[in-house]
Amino acid sequence: MSDLRDPMLNGRLTRDGIRIHAPEDFEGMRIAGRLAAEILDQVGPLVVPGATTAELDDFVRGRVEAAGAVSATIGYKGYQHASCISVNHVVCHGIPGEKVLAEGDILNIDVTVIVDGWFGDSSRMYAAGTAPRKAVRLMQVTHDALMRGIAAVRPGNTFGDIGAAIQAFAEGHRMSVVREFCGHGLGRVFHAPPNVLHFGRPGRGAVLEEGMFFTIEPMINLGRPETKVLADDWTAVTRDKSLSAQYEHAVGVTAEGCEIFTLSPQGLYDGAFRDG
Repeated sequence: MSDLRDPMLNGRLTRDGIRIHAPEDFEGMRIAGRLAAEILDQVGPLVVPGATTAELDDFVRGRVEAAGAVSATIGYKGYQHASCISVNHVVCHGIPGEKVLAEGDILNIDVTVIVDGWFGDSSRMYAAGTAPRKAVRLMQVTHDALMRGIAAVRPGNTFGDIGAAIQAFAEGHRMSVVREFCGHGLGRVFHAPPNVLHFGRPGRGAVLEEGMFFTIEPMINLGRPETKVLADDWTAVTRDKSLSAQYEHAVGVTAEGCEIFTLSPQGLYDGAFRDG
Protein backbone atom coordinates (compact mmCIF):
# COMPACT_ATOMS: atom_id res chain seq x y z
CA MET A 1 0.00 0.00 0.00
CA SER A 2 1.25 3.49 -0.76
CA ASP A 3 2.16 5.83 2.08
CA LEU A 4 -0.94 7.85 3.05
CA ARG A 5 1.40 10.75 3.91
CA ASP A 6 2.50 11.03 0.28
CA PRO A 7 2.73 14.79 -0.48
CA MET A 8 0.98 14.20 -3.82
CA LEU A 9 -2.19 13.34 -1.91
CA ASN A 10 -4.49 16.32 -1.40
CA GLY A 11 -7.06 16.76 1.34
CA ARG A 12 -7.00 15.51 4.91
CA LEU A 13 -7.45 12.30 6.89
CA THR A 14 -10.36 11.64 9.23
CA ARG A 15 -9.72 10.14 12.64
CA ASP A 16 -10.54 6.77 11.03
CA GLY A 17 -7.69 7.28 8.55
CA ILE A 18 -10.01 7.91 5.60
CA ARG A 19 -8.77 10.49 3.13
CA ILE A 20 -11.03 13.42 2.28
CA HIS A 21 -10.10 14.41 -1.27
CA ALA A 22 -10.20 17.89 -2.74
CA PRO A 23 -12.89 18.82 -5.30
CA GLU A 24 -10.33 18.87 -8.12
CA ASP A 25 -9.45 15.23 -7.43
CA PHE A 26 -12.79 14.04 -8.78
CA GLU A 27 -11.71 14.64 -12.38
CA GLY A 28 -8.74 12.30 -12.07
CA MET A 29 -11.04 9.58 -10.74
CA ARG A 30 -13.54 10.14 -13.55
CA ILE A 31 -10.87 9.60 -16.18
CA ALA A 32 -9.40 6.49 -14.55
CA GLY A 33 -12.82 5.03 -13.79
CA ARG A 34 -14.03 5.61 -17.31
CA LEU A 35 -11.09 3.70 -18.77
CA ALA A 36 -11.72 0.71 -16.50
CA ALA A 37 -15.38 0.74 -17.50
CA GLU A 38 -14.56 1.08 -21.21
CA ILE A 39 -12.35 -2.00 -21.04
CA LEU A 40 -15.14 -3.95 -19.35
CA ASP A 41 -17.49 -2.85 -22.14
CA GLN A 42 -15.01 -3.95 -24.80
CA VAL A 43 -14.17 -7.37 -23.37
CA GLY A 44 -17.81 -8.48 -23.17
CA PRO A 45 -18.18 -9.73 -26.76
CA LEU A 46 -15.13 -11.97 -26.27
CA VAL A 47 -16.77 -13.88 -23.42
CA VAL A 48 -17.97 -16.92 -25.39
CA PRO A 49 -17.80 -20.69 -24.99
CA GLY A 50 -14.38 -21.90 -26.09
CA ALA A 51 -12.52 -18.75 -25.07
CA THR A 52 -9.86 -19.08 -22.39
CA THR A 53 -9.49 -16.76 -19.44
CA ALA A 54 -5.89 -16.12 -20.55
CA GLU A 55 -7.19 -14.79 -23.88
CA LEU A 56 -9.53 -12.42 -22.06
CA ASP A 57 -6.69 -11.22 -19.86
CA ASP A 58 -4.45 -10.67 -22.89
CA PHE A 59 -7.16 -8.47 -24.38
CA VAL A 60 -7.43 -6.45 -21.16
CA ARG A 61 -3.67 -6.01 -21.02
CA GLY A 62 -3.65 -4.81 -24.63
CA ARG A 63 -6.40 -2.26 -24.04
CA VAL A 64 -4.64 -0.88 -20.97
CA GLU A 65 -1.38 -0.50 -22.90
CA ALA A 66 -3.14 1.04 -25.92
CA ALA A 67 -4.64 3.69 -23.66
CA GLY A 68 -1.20 4.60 -22.32
CA ALA A 69 -2.27 3.54 -18.84
CA VAL A 70 -0.78 1.09 -16.35
CA SER A 71 -2.34 -2.07 -14.95
CA ALA A 72 -2.46 -1.81 -11.16
CA THR A 73 -2.45 -5.58 -10.72
CA ILE A 74 0.62 -6.52 -12.75
CA GLY A 75 3.38 -6.78 -10.19
CA TYR A 76 1.04 -6.24 -7.23
CA LYS A 77 2.27 -8.65 -4.53
CA GLY A 78 3.78 -10.73 -7.31
CA TYR A 79 0.60 -11.00 -9.39
CA GLN A 80 1.32 -11.08 -13.14
CA HIS A 81 -2.02 -10.47 -14.85
CA ALA A 82 -3.99 -7.41 -15.95
CA SER A 83 -7.25 -8.75 -14.53
CA CYS A 84 -8.74 -11.20 -12.10
CA ILE A 85 -11.22 -13.58 -13.74
CA SER A 86 -13.44 -15.60 -11.41
CA VAL A 87 -15.56 -18.39 -12.93
CA ASN A 88 -18.68 -19.99 -11.42
CA HIS A 89 -17.91 -20.86 -7.78
CA VAL A 90 -14.76 -18.71 -7.67
CA VAL A 91 -15.67 -15.77 -5.44
CA CYS A 92 -12.81 -13.42 -6.34
CA HIS A 93 -9.12 -13.19 -7.33
CA GLY A 94 -9.35 -15.91 -9.98
CA ILE A 95 -6.10 -16.16 -11.94
CA PRO A 96 -6.39 -16.10 -15.76
CA GLY A 97 -5.00 -19.18 -17.46
CA GLU A 98 -5.88 -22.03 -19.80
CA LYS A 99 -9.37 -22.47 -18.34
CA VAL A 100 -11.74 -22.90 -21.34
CA LEU A 101 -15.15 -21.35 -20.87
CA ALA A 102 -18.08 -23.71 -21.30
CA GLU A 103 -21.65 -22.94 -22.32
CA GLY A 104 -23.45 -21.38 -19.38
CA ASP A 105 -20.39 -20.44 -17.33
CA ILE A 106 -20.63 -17.15 -15.45
CA LEU A 107 -17.59 -15.07 -14.64
CA ASN A 108 -16.47 -11.87 -13.03
CA ILE A 109 -13.78 -9.78 -14.71
CA ASP A 110 -12.06 -7.30 -12.39
CA VAL A 111 -9.88 -4.54 -13.89
CA THR A 112 -7.87 -1.82 -12.17
CA VAL A 113 -5.99 0.80 -14.16
CA ILE A 114 -3.76 3.72 -13.22
CA VAL A 115 -4.15 6.92 -15.24
CA ASP A 116 -1.95 9.88 -14.28
CA GLY A 117 -1.62 8.40 -10.81
CA TRP A 118 -5.34 7.81 -10.24
CA PHE A 119 -6.77 4.31 -9.79
CA GLY A 120 -9.88 3.17 -11.65
CA ASP A 121 -11.25 -0.10 -10.23
CA SER A 122 -14.34 -1.96 -11.39
CA SER A 123 -15.67 -5.45 -12.03
CA ARG A 124 -18.62 -6.91 -13.85
CA MET A 125 -20.34 -10.25 -14.48
CA TYR A 126 -20.60 -11.98 -17.86
CA ALA A 127 -22.02 -15.23 -19.19
CA ALA A 128 -20.48 -17.52 -21.79
CA GLY A 129 -23.44 -18.35 -23.98
CA THR A 130 -26.74 -18.75 -22.14
CA ALA A 131 -26.48 -19.00 -18.38
CA PRO A 132 -28.90 -21.10 -16.30
CA ARG A 133 -31.84 -19.18 -14.86
CA LYS A 134 -30.51 -19.48 -11.30
CA ALA A 135 -27.20 -17.95 -12.39
CA VAL A 136 -28.90 -15.04 -14.16
CA ARG A 137 -31.00 -14.42 -11.05
CA LEU A 138 -27.85 -14.45 -8.89
CA MET A 139 -26.16 -11.90 -11.14
CA GLN A 140 -29.23 -9.67 -11.15
CA VAL A 141 -29.59 -9.76 -7.36
CA THR A 142 -25.88 -9.05 -6.92
CA HIS A 143 -26.00 -6.06 -9.25
CA ASP A 144 -29.15 -4.71 -7.59
CA ALA A 145 -27.61 -5.20 -4.14
CA LEU A 146 -24.62 -3.12 -5.23
CA MET A 147 -26.90 -0.34 -6.45
CA ARG A 148 -28.82 -0.35 -3.17
CA GLY A 149 -25.53 0.03 -1.35
CA ILE A 150 -24.61 2.94 -3.60
CA ALA A 151 -28.00 4.55 -2.95
CA ALA A 152 -27.03 4.73 0.74
CA VAL A 153 -23.91 6.80 -0.02
CA ARG A 154 -24.39 10.39 1.07
CA PRO A 155 -22.86 12.68 3.68
CA GLY A 156 -24.11 11.92 7.18
CA ASN A 157 -24.85 8.27 6.51
CA THR A 158 -22.46 5.58 7.72
CA PHE A 159 -20.60 2.68 6.16
CA GLY A 160 -22.91 0.45 8.18
CA ASP A 161 -25.83 1.87 6.21
CA ILE A 162 -24.16 0.70 2.99
CA GLY A 163 -23.54 -2.81 4.28
CA ALA A 164 -26.99 -3.14 5.80
CA ALA A 165 -28.69 -2.18 2.53
CA ILE A 166 -26.71 -4.79 0.60
CA GLN A 167 -27.22 -7.51 3.20
CA ALA A 168 -30.95 -6.95 3.55
CA PHE A 169 -31.50 -7.10 -0.20
CA ALA A 170 -29.37 -10.21 -0.81
CA GLU A 171 -30.70 -12.16 2.14
CA GLY A 172 -34.22 -11.11 1.21
CA HIS A 173 -33.66 -13.11 -1.98
CA ARG A 174 -32.38 -16.10 0.04
CA MET A 175 -28.77 -15.54 -0.98
CA SER A 176 -25.74 -14.95 1.24
CA VAL A 177 -23.14 -12.19 1.55
CA VAL A 178 -19.45 -13.10 1.64
CA ARG A 179 -17.84 -11.76 4.81
CA GLU A 180 -14.13 -12.34 4.19
CA PHE A 181 -13.68 -9.73 1.43
CA CYS A 182 -14.71 -6.10 1.25
CA GLY A 183 -14.49 -2.86 -0.66
CA HIS A 184 -11.74 -0.34 0.04
CA GLY A 185 -10.64 3.23 -0.20
CA LEU A 186 -8.73 4.31 -3.28
CA GLY A 187 -7.61 7.39 -5.17
CA ARG A 188 -3.88 7.78 -5.72
CA VAL A 189 -3.48 4.48 -3.88
CA PHE A 190 -4.84 1.03 -4.75
CA HIS A 191 -6.05 0.09 -1.27
CA ALA A 192 -6.56 2.44 1.66
CA PRO A 193 -9.01 2.90 4.54
CA PRO A 194 -11.87 2.32 4.90
CA ASN A 195 -12.76 -1.35 4.65
CA VAL A 196 -16.21 -1.25 3.06
CA LEU A 197 -18.17 -4.19 4.45
CA HIS A 198 -21.13 -5.54 2.52
CA PHE A 199 -23.07 -6.44 5.64
CA GLY A 200 -23.73 -4.60 8.87
CA ARG A 201 -26.10 -2.50 10.90
CA PRO A 202 -27.55 0.89 10.00
CA GLY A 203 -25.87 3.75 11.80
CA ARG A 204 -22.69 1.83 12.59
CA GLY A 205 -19.20 2.58 11.34
CA ALA A 206 -17.50 5.74 10.14
CA VAL A 207 -19.65 8.63 8.97
CA LEU A 208 -19.53 9.41 5.25
CA GLU A 209 -18.11 12.79 4.26
CA GLU A 210 -17.88 14.63 0.97
CA GLY A 211 -14.59 13.79 -0.75
CA MET A 212 -14.29 10.15 0.30
CA PHE A 213 -13.40 7.75 -2.55
CA PHE A 214 -13.94 4.00 -2.20
CA THR A 215 -15.19 0.86 -3.91
CA ILE A 216 -18.33 -1.09 -3.16
CA GLU A 217 -18.03 -4.64 -4.49
CA PRO A 218 -20.41 -7.18 -2.92
CA MET A 219 -19.81 -10.88 -3.46
CA ILE A 220 -23.08 -12.81 -3.23
CA ASN A 221 -23.42 -16.61 -3.11
CA LEU A 222 -26.34 -18.83 -4.04
CA GLY A 223 -25.41 -21.09 -1.13
CA ARG A 224 -23.66 -20.43 2.15
CA PRO A 225 -21.36 -17.42 2.63
CA GLU A 226 -18.20 -19.27 3.68
CA THR A 227 -15.15 -19.18 1.40
CA LYS A 228 -11.68 -20.66 1.30
CA VAL A 229 -8.48 -19.60 -0.45
CA LEU A 230 -6.77 -22.20 -2.65
CA ALA A 231 -3.13 -23.25 -2.49
CA ASP A 232 -2.12 -20.53 -4.97
CA ASP A 233 -2.81 -17.99 -2.17
CA TRP A 234 -5.02 -15.94 -4.51
CA THR A 235 -8.11 -17.79 -5.67
CA ALA A 236 -11.06 -17.66 -3.26
CA VAL A 237 -13.92 -20.14 -3.78
CA THR A 238 -17.19 -20.95 -2.06
CA ARG A 239 -16.74 -23.78 0.43
CA ASP A 240 -19.97 -25.45 -0.68
CA LYS A 241 -19.12 -24.95 -4.39
CA SER A 242 -22.24 -22.85 -4.93
CA LEU A 243 -22.21 -20.15 -7.60
CA SER A 244 -20.93 -16.71 -6.66
CA ALA A 245 -21.26 -13.32 -8.33
CA GLN A 246 -19.74 -9.87 -7.83
CA TYR A 247 -20.11 -6.36 -9.19
CA GLU A 248 -17.87 -3.44 -8.27
CA HIS A 249 -18.06 0.31 -8.72
CA ALA A 250 -15.72 3.04 -7.54
CA VAL A 251 -17.58 6.02 -6.07
CA GLY A 252 -16.92 9.43 -4.60
CA VAL A 253 -19.06 11.07 -1.94
CA THR A 254 -20.50 14.40 -3.10
CA ALA A 255 -22.42 17.11 -1.29
CA GLU A 256 -25.70 15.65 -2.58
CA GLY A 257 -24.95 11.93 -2.54
CA CYS A 258 -22.32 10.20 -4.64
CA GLU A 259 -20.78 10.01 -8.09
CA ILE A 260 -20.12 6.63 -9.70
CA PHE A 261 -16.79 6.84 -11.49
CA THR A 262 -17.04 3.47 -13.28
CA LEU A 263 -20.40 3.53 -15.04
CA SER A 264 -20.41 1.97 -18.51
CA PRO A 265 -19.67 4.61 -21.17
CA GLN A 266 -21.91 2.60 -23.52
CA GLY A 267 -24.77 2.73 -21.05
CA LEU A 268 -24.72 -1.02 -20.49
CA TYR A 269 -26.74 -2.15 -17.50
CA ASP A 270 -24.51 -4.97 -16.36
CA GLY A 271 -22.52 -5.99 -19.41
CA ALA A 272 -24.58 -8.88 -20.67
CA PHE A 273 -28.10 -9.39 -19.40
CA ARG A 274 -30.43 -6.56 -20.34
CA ASP A 275 -31.69 -5.77 -23.82
CA GLY A 276 -31.83 -2.24 -25.05
